[in-house]
Amino acid sequence: MSSAVAVAVKKIAIYILGDEHKRGKVFVAVGSIIAGFLGLMFLPIAVISSIGSMNIEQPDIDKSLFTESALFESLDSEQQAEITNIQNQGQAIEDAMTNAGVRDQTIKAQLIYMSYFDEVQNFYAESYADLFANSTNDSDLITAINSSYDLEIDYDEFIRTYTWVMNSTINEYMFTDSTTKNCADLAAWADNAYISGWGYMNGFIGERNETDRIRYADNAGLVLGYLNYSPTDKEFDSAYSTLVYTEQGGIDTMPEVVGIGLFDGSQHGIYIGNGEVVYSSESVGYVTKEPVSNGSWTSWCTYMGIEYPQEVEDAIESLSGESSSE
Repeated sequence: MSSAVAVAVKKIAIYILGDEHKRGKVFVAVGSIIAGFLGLMFLPIAVISSIGSMNIEQPDIDKSLFTESALFESLDSEQQAEITNIQNQGQAIEDAMTNAGVRDQTIKAQLIYMSYFDEVQNFYAESYADLFANSTNDSDLITAINSSYDLEIDYDEFIRTYTWVMNSTINEYMFTDSTTKNCADLAAWADNAYISGWGYMNGFIGERNETDRIRYADNAGLVLGYLNYSPTDKEFDSAYSTLVYTEQGGIDTMPEVVGIGLFDGSQHGIYIGNGEVVYSSESVGYVTKEPVSNGSWTSWCTYMGIEYPQEVEDAIESLSGESSSE
């Protein structure tokens, strides 16, 4: 790729990543516009990764040249056929990941495929998705993919790129029910913020900072972001400006339900299962994860605007009954 083309691609990527409305329009099947560009150009990971670390002002370019149809029509017939095949494989991966029960990892699967699988023959999305379903962590996943497809993906390199890609978008595949605000999706939202490397910044609820283009949330903002985000419109609104919560009982009375809030007297955390809690920490400067058993969490709580299953309602009723009988 010539230096002029590389510069042009970087400008296009920066422009699109800077506009929430444009991500996802070029390759809908890919699920993320940056993943689409990885597939479109087969750029080396190092080139894409460098975009995130460069301090480049948003370029002055003719935006009308970069519509979906204009980009596609600018390619020759061979390139168009290649892109169509990529779109088809992207959709096949999405379908296979959904069927395998790991839909929330769709962007990860598509990104790995777009970035490293250009020389892989006889690709089957179903067996590829099974690797994600059977891997307990990303390190084991990359090892399994390398072994299955005779690849040499560097784990640390991939994680850097994946974190940057995930930070540039909000994973549409993580929601189990985008029509409601429920505790299961709140847990997925919090875990996704951790995976995507969101930072801590006062007053933010998950939107990107215009200066460094990184997503931030303060402690209450991690929950408020979920309450205010519309998966359909892919935008934040301002319906919830204050986090309203109710402490229900001591940490030892918490039901085993993901999405329950934890409280230590000053900070809120979201229980994500497996004995772990995610929260945005001012002291460390980013969204972090730790065992609930670290000793700082003293009570569990529920949040106004979030729907909880009957198990939580039963626990609240039980605690209320104990309190009234004392």
